[in-house]
Amino acid sequence: MSSSAFHTVQLGLKSLMLHKLRAGLAALGIFIGTTTVIWLVAMGEGVSHSAQQQIRDLGANNIIVRSKEARTSRNARDQNSRVKTYGLLRADYDRIVSNLPSVEHAVPMRELRFELRRDNRAVDAKLVGCSEHYLELNQLEIARGRWLTPRDRGEKIVVLADDTAKRLFPYEDPIGKTIWVGNEFYTVVGQTKPRTASAAIGGSLDAREYNLDAYIPLTTLRRRVGDLVIRRIGGEFQGEMVELSQITVTVDEIENVDETADIITAMLKKYHENEDYAVVVPKELLRQAERTRAMFNVLLVVIAGISLLVGGIGIMNIMLATVTERTREIGIRRALGAKRKHIVQQFLSETVVLTASGGLLGVLFGLLCGPTFRGGRALLSMVSPDMLPEIVYTLEPRIAPWSVFLSLFISLGVGLIFGVYPARQAAYLDPIEALRHE
Repeated sequence: MSSSAFHTVQLGLKSLMLHKLRAGLAALGIFIGTTTVIWLVAMGEGVSHSAQQQIRDLGANNIIVRSKEARTSRNARDQNSRVKTYGLLRADYDRIVSNLPSVEHAVPMRELRFELRRDNRAVDAKLVGCSEHYLELNQLEIARGRWLTPRDRGEKIVVLADDTAKRLFPYEDPIGKTIWVGNEFYTVVGQTKPRTASAAIGGSLDAREYNLDAYIPLTTLRRRVGDLVIRRIGGEFQGEMVELSQITVTVDEIENVDETADIITAMLKKYHENEDYAVVVPKELLRQAERTRAMFNVLLVVIAGISLLVGGIGIMNIMLATVTERTREIGIRRALGAKRKHIVQQFLSETVVLTASGGLLGVLFGLLCGPTFRGGRALLSMVSPDMLPEIVYTLEPRIAPWSVFLSLFISLGVGLIFGVYPARQAAYLDPIEALRHE
């Protein structure tokens, strides 16, 4: 820094120190605006991270392979026999598990409508043949009893969903009791907690109701019920032969989801004459969450930018008042040989010092967002635990580094933009008129 520039900054600092309260109030607007940028973005990042984690838990790194009825039957024999044969095969599951290294695990399941009975009570439930991994995959929780285990394969046991259990056993604990599943007795070993139905989201996830289910080991369903199910529809019997209703494939990394889905599609196409399957990638949910986060951050930055804009207007007003107060000083400097650029530099340096000090203090306070938020939350929860909504207790602010640099950049930019007009007003004062000013 040259001696003249250093002298200009020194003069600016001295003039600011003569009006400490006014300079402090001017910097306060920039301080609030800078802090607001960092805090709002940190809150937005915290909410977004929580939402994305929930979406990942829903299965952003999962591939859902479903059975579906093909438009044409596999052969003429199927058309004549009224038995529809379609869907995923157990051999498909074996090929997926053994041939794809990116697959962490795959969960097969078979579901069909079935009547469950207990004494004179009956429920038309969804009978789900599944494995022990189905519980975690679908975020189910056990209310009492236990879930299926590997040693239960082939056993006649059942876990009832919440509504299913309440309809069959409205006044008693179902654990250890027996129910009719079709024409056989099954022992109830567990009951799941109520679970909110999942809504249909785009083309990734269908709406799913979990509270009217009954879960049995997949091996048991195969041995006791079989792949062929005959139903009486409209006075005639119709049947369908389906080995598996769905295979949920969990991939090791989200980046490998698309490639793995393509390989599974090619594999199924090779072994299935008709397209009686559908490969669905819920990864689009995560993409949508990232787009929402970007829009949310833009909105927050705009709101915080308005705060900085208001602070900049306050600085401009104060600097214009300063020009009026220091008109005689400006005239003396011009008479002593100071050029217009020197006057401009002096007032701009004062403005930059104000905005830089307010911006730096705002950044320091903004970095304390996490501890301040947690401390305030703890204090309010001590006063009244029900005062805050539930989401506040799980929210954790996440400082975004880009918001720190952006807030500093905006605060300095505001200082320069709103300092130019007062500086030019001061520089273009007539020296003679300025010296006459009282």
